[in-house]
Amino acid sequence: MATVNEIYAFVDQLAPFSYQMSFDNAGFLVGRGERQVTRILVSLDITEEVVREAAEWKAELIVSHHPVIFHPARSITDQDPTGRILLALAEGGIAAVCAHTNLDAVAGGVNDALARAVGLTEIGMLQTSGVDERGVPYGIGRVGVLKGNTAPTPADYAAWVKTVLQANGVRYVDAGRPVRRVAVGGGACGDLMGDALAQGCDTFLTSDIKYNGFLEARALRLNLIDAGHFPTENVVCPVLVEHLKRAFPDLEVRISAVHGEVFSYL
Repeated sequence: MATVNEIYAFVDQLAPFSYQMSFDNAGFLVGRGERQVTRILVSLDITEEVVREAAEWKAELIVSHHPVIFHPARSITDQDPTGRILLALAEGGIAAVCAHTNLDAVAGGVNDALARAVGLTEIGMLQTSGVDERGVPYGIGRVGVLKGNTAPTPADYAAWVKTVLQANGVRYVDAGRPVRRVAVGGGACGDLMGDALAQGCDTFLTSDIKYNGFLEARALRLNLIDAGHFPTENVVCPVLVEHLKRAFPDLEVRISAVHGEVFSYL
């Protein structure tokens, strides 16, 4: 078996928490560090349903992407969703380790998983945030070339992305350019549109784009695809599971079966 502290230390090696952005609250957020762990549940978010699933499965630890505590908590009661989640974790003896923007930025994290999932090769960094102690750069977003020397229309590529990411729907702007060089940003990365253009991309895939973002993309002749926050980041959950299984072969590790996209399209 392993302790929560040992698993946290492994996640810190995998995606150093020092990489997280200043606004973030990634890390070991709930629980006792010396608690022995036999089962780990991996999820993009820690919701009430996910905590219930972990309790029923008798998991001692949830490893998630989004922090279960993001804004400072003024109270922890059953009168609001965050309070109910934190109470359920504490009362169930379930710890929470959350790797957020550090997992976005690190090599092999969210954005590399997304780039591979949507068919990119020759993958490079979209925006550099810093350099680690070994001189290796890290940062948000990736850029690559669509494999197979293909150049689909934005509509065809958006439809294929919807399928491979298992998205409920996608929104896109066709700027009149075939898809060859693509930038990706898992989650809400609309502010990196300029970086995508600067790196010669004809297409940018991300999520949570506002109306004016689509107008701007069309004016700049950049194909823009919004494939949803959950689908563009959930690609990292299988990656986390595999890393944890290899590092802790005696533990049971699985992805949440109840967590999924929160909204649907008509």
